[in-house]
Formats: sequence, structure tokens, C-alpha cells
Amino acid sequence: MLLAVGLALAITPREKIADHGPRIDLEKMIPKEFGDWKVDESVIPLQSDPTQRALLNKIYNQTLSRTYVDFKGERIMLSIAYGGDQSNGMALHRPEVCYPSQGFQLLQQVDGVLNLGTRTIPVRRLIATKGQRVEPVTYWTTVGDVALVSSTIKRWEQLKLGLTGKVPDGLLFRISSLSSDYATAYQLQNGFVRDLLDAVSPASRLRLAGIPAKASSTLKP
Repeated sequence: MLLAVGLALAITPREKIADHGPRIDLEKMIPKEFGDWKVDESVIPLQSDPTQRALLNKIYNQTLSRTYVDFKGERIMLSIAYGGDQSNGMALHRPEVCYPSQGFQLLQQVDGVLNLGTRTIPVRRLIATKGQRVEPVTYWTTVGDVALVSSTIKRWEQLKLGLTGKVPDGLLFRISSLSSDYATAYQLQNGFVRDLLDAVSPASRLRLAGIPAKASSTLKP
């Protein structure tokens, strides 16, 4: 029994990846203007209730919430949450849990890919409703610099890093808009992601979406 306990302690990951390499700073990483988009300063992001906010503060080191508007008046809500400890006890708080806890109903959950030309990002699409509000949502998560949506794959990535003694960091990247035309909303969101990833540095692109620097010139289809 003592041997088993000693072995478990020996293989428990202790070295946080977040403690090495460049520090993540979401405010500096994400530009306020890019492509046809700029932050709409007139929109105040929705605030979580105190219980929800306390949970998010425990899980995440940083969060970023902004609403962007383009020259046509189309709006995209962006939310990014970064956590330096993505061990099993500090798992990312997914929209499938977050939205219902805020009184939304989820009408649809579909896995797919966001096409960036020669690269794709695995994403999950949701339709969240609350009264007359209809909100198509696209999101993905990362473990280290690997983008994913599957919980099974996430645990596998955690395990692989854990066997090396490292605790992975990760983030949740979520965009949404208000529209009952789902197909058009998702096309708008796809274009927003392409423009944003074109505007950030190669290092930021890797952390946000798992896209290596060599793919930086081939994001647009």
C-alpha cells in the first residue's frame, strides 16, 4: 500500500507549463481593432452572478470579454478564459454548463471544424436561447497548444503531459452573436476568427488555436 501511494505521488504532475515561457496577457494579445472589426465601447459585457463569478475566478487566471462591431453594424461577442492549471481538478468551464446555469436553454450542440484554408480548428456549435434572445455560439478549448473540443481527447492530452511531470495550461475561446439565422451567424463568426488570427502574432496564434507559425500565411481560404 505504501509503495502504491509512493508511486502515485511520484507520477503526480507538479511542473506547470504556465510557469515557463512567455506570460499570457489576453488584453495585450487580442487587438481592439483588426480587419473590419473594432471594439464596441457602448456595449457592456454581461456579468455572471456572484456564484458563477467565484467559480470562474477559481478556475481561470485571466478572462477577456469584448463585443466587436464591423462597418455593417454586425456584432460579435468574444470571450476568452485562460487557466494556468488544467489538471483534472481545474477543468475548463464549458458553455454547455455555463449557459444553462445563466437560465439559457440549449437547442443544438454540433461538433464540426472551422475552415481556415489549409488549416482547420475543431469547434463545437451551440444554439442558446433565453426568451426572445437567440444566440448561436462557436467555441473550442486548448490544452497547451492543442485545440480540441472532445472531453476524451482533452483527458488524453492531459495524461500525455502528466506522464512527463507537467501540468498543462489551457484556454476556452468562445464567440457568439444574436441571430435566428444560424447559418449566416456561423459564417460571420468564421470570418471574425480568420480576421483575428491573421492579426495576432504567430506565438499568440499557436496559443489561441494550435496553429503553428508556418501556417500563418495560409489562414484565409
